[in-house]
This record gives sequence, C-alpha cells and structure tokens, in this order.
Amino acid sequence: MFKVLLMIALFFMSISLVISFIRTVKGPTMPDRIVALDAIGITLIGVIGILMILQETIAYAEVILVIGILAFIGTIALSKFVERGDIFDRD
Repeated sequence: MFKVLLMIALFFMSISLVISFIRTVKGPTMPDRIVALDAIGITLIGVIGILMILQETIAYAEVILVIGILAFIGTIALSKFVERGDIFDRD
C-alpha cells in the first residue's frame, strides 16, 4: 500500500515538473521563470527522495544535496540579475 502511495506521488510530481517546465519556457516575465526553475529544483529533490525510498538506498543523497545547492545558488544569481542587470559587483 505504501509503494502505491509513493507511485501516486511520483505521478503528481511528474505532472508538476511538466507544468513548471512549461512555465519556464512560456513565462511572461523573468520572475515567473525564476520561480518555475526553483520549483523544478525542489520537485526534483522530492522525486529523487521518493526514488530513494522505493529502491531502499541512500545512494542518491549526495545528488539531492548538490541539486539543492545549485538550485539555491541559481535562484539567488538570477534574482540578482533581474534586480540589478548584473550578477557581479564591479566596484
């Protein structure tokens, strides 16, 4: 029964990934695209976590950490770019 619930969760998370990808491509503004990319990263972390539970392994724990760090840094960099027009301060 638990595996069935995890499979249902994977199905809905897959739908979420598709919708977020569409929002990333079509997003009318740059902030919409940034939020969609962040949602994709968070959803990927969840999908990998569920796959770890289903496969009864912790082999992908490092992958989850790397995706989380990259999603955070990417969101910060894109937000700074949208706000200032440049990522690095050249003072």
